[in-house]
Amino acid sequence: MFSALLASAIILGIVEGVTEFLPISSTGHLVLAGRLLGFQGPESKLFDIVIQFGAILAVCWVYRDRLFAALIGLRSDAGAQRFVGNIVIAFLPSAVIGLIAHGLIEQMLSSVWVVAVSFIVGGVLILIIERVRPRPRVHRVEALSLRTALAIGCCQVLAMIPGVSRAGATIMGAMMLRVDRAAATEFSFFLAIPTMAAASGYQLYKHRAELSVDNTLLIAVGFVVAFVCAMFVVRRLVDFVSRHGFGVFAWYRIAVGTIALIGLWAWGD
Repeated sequence: MFSALLASAIILGIVEGVTEFLPISSTGHLVLAGRLLGFQGPESKLFDIVIQFGAILAVCWVYRDRLFAALIGLRSDAGAQRFVGNIVIAFLPSAVIGLIAHGLIEQMLSSVWVVAVSFIVGGVLILIIERVRPRPRVHRVEALSLRTALAIGCCQVLAMIPGVSRAGATIMGAMMLRVDRAAATEFSFFLAIPTMAAASGYQLYKHRAELSVDNTLLIAVGFVVAFVCAMFVVRRLVDFVSRHGFGVFAWYRIAVGTIALIGLWAWGD
């Protein structure tokens, strides 16, 4: 029994680490994977929350020099102030809406149908945006204006719908705002740090009573696996999308969403 749970922890850690920063929805994948593995209930929610910290840590580690430089220069360097200011202002829409609508969000998280439909719709939108996006004018994260950062933050609010993808909403939104793929992807990484830390921290506080010695090993394994996998993705994604775009992720979303809908219909759920 424990070996099965350990295997589930490893699989879910891989799912979280690989999908968190891709435009394919980590939450949606965790919902579907948890359903397939039978890893559900209050303990699974706590597990999902904690392993997200592994993904956050991966971004912090890969970009540690850049983040440290921004913090050191915050008092006197205009570039550092703009960099941090953009992240803060982009974070605010999700922080406000999340506090207001967290009950509705938690209800939607239990719906596999919502996840499946969101996968397909999101995939179609990515294909459309890749075709119609305007010519980019912003090629560095530091060149973003506060207005553009706020607009990207508003796009991130859409990711509260399970299956939409936080990375997908922010990256596609940024591209429509004339930010090139590489800068849009990097800004999505940086915006994930306060967004995921706040959301996961809040949920961890709510579910703190479910922490126990019995599930510590499973959570630790999932955390480490998520960290390693996320670090791999973060280090390679910017170069990949600069060369190939996001089409492959769009078709993947459509395929997974379609399979999920067929499975739900066949099982009568």
